[in-house]
Amino acid sequence: MSPFLAAEDLSMFGRDPWWLVVIKAVFCFAFLMLTVLFSIVWERKVVAWMQLRIGPNRHGPWGMLQSLADGIKLMLKEDVIVKRADKVVYVLAPIVAAIPAFMAIAVIPFGPAGNEISIFGQRTTMQLTDLPIAMLYVLAVASVGIYGIVLAGWSSGSTYPLLGGLRSCAQMISYEIAMGAAFASVFLYSGSMSTSAIVEAQEDRWYIVLLPVSFLIYIVTMVGETNRAPFDMPESEGDLVGGFNTEYSSIKFAMFMLAEYVNMVTVSAVSVTLFLGGWRAPWPISTFWEGANHGWWPMLWFVVKVQLLLFFFIWLRGTLPRVRYDQLMKLGWKVLIPVSVVWLMLVATVRTLRNENYDFTEIALYVGAGVLALFLISSAADMFINRREAEQKPAEPAAFDPMAGGFPVPPLPGQTPSPVPRRRPRSERELIVSGGSDTDSDGSSSGREASDG
Repeated sequence: MSPFLAAEDLSMFGRDPWWLVVIKAVFCFAFLMLTVLFSIVWERKVVAWMQLRIGPNRHGPWGMLQSLADGIKLMLKEDVIVKRADKVVYVLAPIVAAIPAFMAIAVIPFGPAGNEISIFGQRTTMQLTDLPIAMLYVLAVASVGIYGIVLAGWSSGSTYPLLGGLRSCAQMISYEIAMGAAFASVFLYSGSMSTSAIVEAQEDRWYIVLLPVSFLIYIVTMVGETNRAPFDMPESEGDLVGGFNTEYSSIKFAMFMLAEYVNMVTVSAVSVTLFLGGWRAPWPISTFWEGANHGWWPMLWFVVKVQLLLFFFIWLRGTLPRVRYDQLMKLGWKVLIPVSVVWLMLVATVRTLRNENYDFTEIALYVGAGVLALFLISSAADMFINRREAEQKPAEPAAFDPMAGGFPVPPLPGQTPSPVPRRRPRSERELIVSGGSDTDSDGSSSGREASDG
C-alpha cells in the first residue's frame, strides 16, 4: 500500500458502554425526526414566499407546528387496504422504505473522532460508529430503501402505482452508477472509505474545491435518488395520479413521506461529509478562532451545512418544473455516467502521479476540472440550441391512422389524427325552402330574382 494512503485509526470506536450507545442512537433518531419536522414547515414557508403566498401560519407560533399537526392528522385517518393488494407486501413496503433511511446516519460524524465531548462524565466521540467501508454501507442502505417504493407499486394491484414503482427502479439504476463513481473519486483522493478519515483528509482544503465535478455529479444524483422535483417521476401526480403511493392512506402514507424527507437529510449529511469539510468550521472562522473545531461547536457547523443543502432542495422544487422521463434518462445515461467515468479516470491518474511524488498533480486536477466543466456547459448549450431550432422549425404533420392496429390508439407526439367529419356550421348550410316564401330573406331573394328577370 502506498504511504500516501490514509490508514484509518478507528480505535476510538467500539469502546462506549451500552447506555452511551443507546443515548447516541436515540440522538441520531431524534436529530432526523426534528430536522424532518422543521424541513417540512421550512419548505412550505419558503415555497410560499417564492410564490407570494402566506404559507402555514395557524398551528403554533408562526405556523411552526404545522408538520406535527399533519402527522397527527395522518395517523388518525382511516387506514384502507385495497382488495386486490398483496396485503403482506403492501403493509411491509412503507416499513422497508422508512427503516433504511434512518440507518445511514449511524456512520456520519457530527464532530472530531477524538474524545472531544463528555456525556455524563464519559469521554466519547461525536459519532455513533465508523467502519473501514462506511461509505459502502451508506450506498447499500440507500439502495435498499428504493425497494420499498418498488414493492409498494407492485403490491397495490393498480396500474398507476405499478408505473411509479417501475419508474423508481429505472431511476435508481440510472443514477446510482454516477453516484458510485462520484464516491469512488473521493475514495481515491482521500485513500479511505471511512467517513471520519475522509473528513480528516479535508483539513487543508475541502473536496468541493479539489473535486468539483464529483460534487456536481453527486448533487444531481442525490436529487434523483430522493425522487424530488424536478426528478419526482415515481410520484408524478400529473400523469400517475400520485404514483407509487396512490393506494396508500393514513400512517402508511405518512411513512413514505417520512422516508423521503429523512433521505433528504441523509444525502445532505453525506454531501457535507464528503465535499464540504464535514463538521469543520468554514474557512474565515477557522483562521482566527482556534476552538471552532473543538468541543460542541463542530455540531453547529455540521447542522448549518445540512440546512443549507436542504434549502437547495426546496429552492429546486420552487424553481424548476418537472422534466420529462426521456430527459431524465438521457441526463443519467448520456451525460452523468460518461462524465463521472472520465473524471474518475482523471482522478486515478492524478492519484498515481501524487504517489510518485510529482508536484503538478493539483494543477492537472484543476485543468481536468475546467475541461469537463466546459464540456458540461457546451453540452447544455447544444441541448438548448437544438430545442430552440426544433421549436422554430415548423413540424410537418405525420400520417396517422388510429385504427391501423385494429383498435383505436392516441397519436404520438408529432402525429396528427385525421379530421373527424362533422356537420357544417348553421351559417354555412344552404337554405332549402319548399313552397312559398315565408321569410324576409326568401322574400328579398325572390324579389331580386324577379327584378333580375
